Amino acid sequence: MINIVIAGPRGNMGKEAVQMVTKDPDFRLTAVVDRKYNGFQMKDVEEMPDLDVPVFEDMAECFQQVSCEVLIDLTSPESGKKHMLTAFDYGVRPVVGTTGFTEEDIKELSLIAEEKELGAIIAPNFAIGAILLMKFSQQAAKYLSDVEIIEQHHDRKLDAPSGTAVKTAELISEVRETKQQGHPDETEQLKGARGANYDGMRIHSVRLPGLVAHQEVIFGGEGQSLKLRHDSFNRASFMPGVKLACETVLTLPGLVYGLDQIID
Repeated sequence: MINIVIAGPRGNMGKEAVQMVTKDPDFRLTAVVDRKYNGFQMKDVEEMPDLDVPVFEDMAECFQQVSCEVLIDLTSPESGKKHMLTAFDYGVRPVVGTTGFTEEDIKELSLIAEEKELGAIIAPNFAIGAILLMKFSQQAAKYLSDVEIIEQHHDRKLDAPSGTAVKTAELISEVRETKQQGHPDETEQLKGARGANYDGMRIHSVRLPGLVAHQEVIFGGEGQSLKLRHDSFNRASFMPGVKLACETVLTLPGLVYGLDQIID
């Protein structure tokens, strides 16, 4: 039985995580951390009559009062980093689904996790299909070096490009030499028309209501084109990845960035 605390339980992802943890026979939800409702029970906040789980506003107080091996954090980069640091102080292994961490953040957190010999996972995307898309894209880039990424998300997403798109570009750049694509003399008639530039690749971000999380990676070659696409139509699509991360983080000696690192 793995004792789990969830930070951000009232968000779209948080609600799905609460449902997943409470239904899994190998998991036990011991508490949630929220920006309000301190001292309440989840059954009073979210009208879940069978959920006698305490709500805390302070992460340290939560860890002092309940048993916890794994923290699932689905908040924001600012809160997520603070929560990870607190988790490390209490010997808790964090699984973080928030994007927007800087390279400096990841380096700092990696050093602390390694020093304390605690597993940690930061995942830009928990959908198994999205992770496979990243891996397939990296493989394709060995043979088709001209590539553009189009990511589409709901209009309440704060960061652009998405963490998934950036992670995909990072994986591709590991096997692809830096290359400026398009005509060498091309000009943008409207600033940003060609999208963000990552190592010569272009990343385009779409934000519209009705979308959840979608990504297309388009490769071009002489007389041919290859398109790889993944679609998440609801947040339940992320839960198998969250479950896998919670189980795997207990066996890790340090921080891992991206589920691609734990999937063969």
